[in-house]
Amino acid sequence: MAFTAADVKKLREMTNVGMMDCKKALTETDGDMDKAVEWLREKGLAKAAKKAGRIAAEGMAYATVCEKCGVGAMVEVNCETDFCAKSAPFVQFVKDICQVVLENNPADVEAIKDCTYPGTELKVSEVLPEKVMSIGENLQIRRFARFDKNTTVSYVHAGGKIGVLVNLAVEGGIDATTIGKDVAMQIAALNPRFWDKSLVTEDVIAEEKKVLVAQMDNDPKMATKPQQVKEKIAAGKINKFYEENCLLQQPFVKDGSVSVEQYMAAAAKELGGKVKFVDAVRFEKGEGIEKKQETYHASAVTQILEKDFTFSDTFHISPGKEAAEELVLKKVRPAISETKLIGSKLILKGVFTVE
Repeated sequence: MAFTAADVKKLREMTNVGMMDCKKALTETDGDMDKAVEWLREKGLAKAAKKAGRIAAEGMAYATVCEKCGVGAMVEVNCETDFCAKSAPFVQFVKDICQVVLENNPADVEAIKDCTYPGTELKVSEVLPEKVMSIGENLQIRRFARFDKNTTVSYVHAGGKIGVLVNLAVEGGIDATTIGKDVAMQIAALNPRFWDKSLVTEDVIAEEKKVLVAQMDNDPKMATKPQQVKEKIAAGKINKFYEENCLLQQPFVKDGSVSVEQYMAAAAKELGGKVKFVDAVRFEKGEGIEKKQETYHASAVTQILEKDFTFSDTFHISPGKEAAEELVLKKVRPAISETKLIGSKLILKGVFTVE
């Protein structure tokens, strides 16, 4: 049975599955719409597509450097809950995607999906729906970075909350791993706006001077001073702005008596070489993603928590009463009206606002 573009569109509207998968389903089922829907369900694509509409603001940033070729790669992959983000299957999926980036140098996220998934003959786009189904949450490959020149050092903070790649120009054949790690830790901790003061644009400096002058205008001790004097004072304070906002001019976190730039120069000299900062990338999981807040009202909030039971489409619960209580304390703001433990079941009634 032949099918048309309108049939493909209709199947997409019915299942929320991608156009190419819909076309494939209709091809496999000779254009039979009902059988095509069933085919998609059997493949898990329809359910995976439904999960794809849910907000994925948790997840993991992961960075690594190839020991053989020196190429560094970093990815951020998002899921829906922090419980999922800590699970072994999700962590392995993130590492596999990072390996794809490292080996294939994709142009963008869509290009990642066209690459072969490690250990299989399938594309990432084919494996992703299977992972969504097996892991049980919406998964999104959000962004990536890759350095294939100079010396790259990776750093992952707090199990994937923050990932950093630092790229250095190294002379003298020295091992700059420790220097790079220290700089990466500084970037993770302080998240500087600029790498170096030379990168601060004139409009940013002008705005900062404007703010400083306005602060003096509102200070009774400074307000009476001539405007020209205030502007000179503001210009003199720009170095303080550099120290607070520019990586290389910031005080080094391990030794505040020197700047990051001075630390790098001294550490490299001690090793018998030179190290110059080239570039860096910092990913913090979920930054910029608006998290969903949902309130469950008293008429519909009886939650029964059992072994391996998922009681919401926004987070999972591990077995047992203690884990359930820990979840309630950490993940939701409850107004609990009743708590009962019946056998292995913990029953909670009240109003729950998901954080």
